[in-house]
Amino acid sequence: MDRIYLDNAATTPMLKDVVDTISDAMSNTFGNASAVNSYGREARAVLDMSRHTIAESINAKLDSEIIFTSGGTESDNTAIIQTANKRKNIGRHLITTSIEHEAVLKPMQYLESQGFEVTYLPVDENGLINLDDLKRELRDDTILVSIMTGNNEVGSKMPIHEIGEIVSESNAWFHTDAVQAYGLLDIDVQRDHIDLLSTSAHKLNGPKFLGFLYERDGLKLPSYIRGGDQELMRRAGTENIPGIAGFAKAVEIDNKEEKIKRTNRYYKFKEQIVAGLKANNIDFEINGKMNDGELPHVLNIWFKGVPNDVLITNLDLSGISVAAGSACTAGSLEPSHVLKAMYGENSERTKESIRFSFGVENTADEIDRTIDILVKIINRLKH
Repeated sequence: MDRIYLDNAATTPMLKDVVDTISDAMSNTFGNASAVNSYGREARAVLDMSRHTIAESINAKLDSEIIFTSGGTESDNTAIIQTANKRKNIGRHLITTSIEHEAVLKPMQYLESQGFEVTYLPVDENGLINLDDLKRELRDDTILVSIMTGNNEVGSKMPIHEIGEIVSESNAWFHTDAVQAYGLLDIDVQRDHIDLLSTSAHKLNGPKFLGFLYERDGLKLPSYIRGGDQELMRRAGTENIPGIAGFAKAVEIDNKEEKIKRTNRYYKFKEQIVAGLKANNIDFEINGKMNDGELPHVLNIWFKGVPNDVLITNLDLSGISVAAGSACTAGSLEPSHVLKAMYGENSERTKESIRFSFGVENTADEIDRTIDILVKIINRLKH
């Protein structure tokens, strides 16, 4: 059976050039980047070049504003918890949204247990906040606003530039979880007034257990991981040079032209699925919006009257991999907190929706095959 992978929002396959780069570094650049011998200097050179490539990709002012981490979760936790620790004498109020990833929501909940106050901004049926709500909730004692660039479940893209402008006029710092958006959207930390930004390499056809935290120069967050003086004393632990080299290679491949190419392909895949479902009279609705303002690779659909666990299982048995929501919480297939926030606790959408997410290896032929199988399964389940 030829399998079709449509769960790229959960993770992406590594590109061959990335695998080759990692393999070469594992064999030939195995030195410790903190060592002063020739092997260490070679590793340091790879580390410095990779940091520069990644800094340029988000228009960071300095290469040193990039801190390599174990991934998006560590980057989110560091940004949120260490900002609270550093700025608690200024204030103890933070703002986020109701549809953030668990890597943001759980640190926020932890801080609440430590006596901090967190405001969770609501979203509309398109998965977007109201900027007036943000303005109204900002206070003199607000120390951090953490709002994701793009949602991993429904693809809604927040107005990051406008949010950054609003926050820049307050006492707060602005953090954005860009894990789903990095590599697809044009991200410019200076243009958008971003102070802290989190990413993960495996969402960009890079290696797992690796990411970075952008920290604007001058913030000086205390180190979250204690130990050695790596990463300019901001993140202890010997750097994963092969992984970092692979991450930089994935970023290098994903240049401006490639972003445009991928975006156009993914929007065509969305249109292809929607047209196929309509042509076969399937009863469905799109969760959120489907236009050029959203993440191009995510399409979340409510299939009315079809439980998502049953549909996902039948698709998987037919060789098609999709999801109901975040891979970090989908093990139990609990109703999506994102769809609850958008449509209400009792909406059937929370239990009857699945997410398609596209990647560089998907083809139009695969989408056609997916439509054919999907239509047959839904018709069988509903009759």
